[in-house]
Amino acid sequence: MLSIGAFAQIGQVTHRMLRHWDTAGLLVPAHVDEYSGYRSYDPSQLDRLHRIVALRQLGFGLEQIRVMLDEGIDGDRLIQMLRGHRDAVEREHRIATERLVDVERRLHLIESENRMSSAEFIEKPLPAVRLIARTATVPADEVGRYVGAMFGEVEDRLPETEGMLETPIAQYRPTDDGMLLTIGYAYAGDPIEGLEIVELAAEERAVCGIHLGAMSGIRETWHALHAEMLAGGFVPSGPCRELYVRSWPLEDESHWVTELQQPVSRA
Repeated sequence: MLSIGAFAQIGQVTHRMLRHWDTAGLLVPAHVDEYSGYRSYDPSQLDRLHRIVALRQLGFGLEQIRVMLDEGIDGDRLIQMLRGHRDAVEREHRIATERLVDVERRLHLIESENRMSSAEFIEKPLPAVRLIARTATVPADEVGRYVGAMFGEVEDRLPETEGMLETPIAQYRPTDDGMLLTIGYAYAGDPIEGLEIVELAAEERAVCGIHLGAMSGIRETWHALHAEMLAGGFVPSGPCRELYVRSWPLEDESHWVTELQQPVSRA
C-alpha cells in the first residue's frame, strides 16, 4: 500500500486534489483507517490516477471523467466528445488571442502617447428588444433635430402607465436617401394606433461605450468608438443604437447618460 503522500508524489498531484477526487467518488482510496481517517492507495490505482490527470489536462470535467472510467465509453462517443472539446478549446484560444492583441494595442498607445483613452469601450452581446416606435427617413446631416420630436410623438400616443418610458432607444440605419431612424421605447403591450411595433434583433457581438453629457458632444464619442472598433479588427455588422440610460425629462443635458451600441463582426 502507498501512503497518500507517496501516492501524491508519484502522481505529481496534491493531497488536496486526492481528497477532492475521493469526495467526488472519482478516486477512492483502497483503505481508510477507521480511527485516524488516514488514506492509503494500492499501487494499481496509479493507472486510474494517470487516466484522470490525462483527461483533466484535456479539459474534461470530473463527472465526464467518472462516467468514462466507471461506465466505459466506446470509440465513437469518445471521438465525438473530443471533437466537441476541441471546438471549445479553439474558441477559448481565439478569445485569448483577441484579448492579447487588445492588450498589446492599449499598451502601445499608453507607452507611445503616454495617455489613457478618454472613454472606455467594451465588447458585449445585445439583447433583442421589442419597441413601440416611430420610423422615418431623414437627411443624414439633420438627424439631431428629428430624434427629440419623434420621441415626443411616441410619448403622446402612449398611455400614462408607470414605467412605460423607462427604456428609450434610437436605432440609426444609413440608406441611399439619408438615415432611417427608429425611435421608441421597450414595450411588451398591444399595438397602438399611429405607432409601429419594431423588433430589434439580438446581436451576438457589439462594441459599446458610454457618453456622458450633452448630445452636442456625442459625435466625438461615436468617432472614438469607431476608431476603437477598427483598431480592434472589427467592422460594423448592423445599424447602431443609442440607449438613453438617463435623459428626458432632465433639461440639463450635462447629467444625461447614453450608451452607444455598434453591432460588429470580425473584419
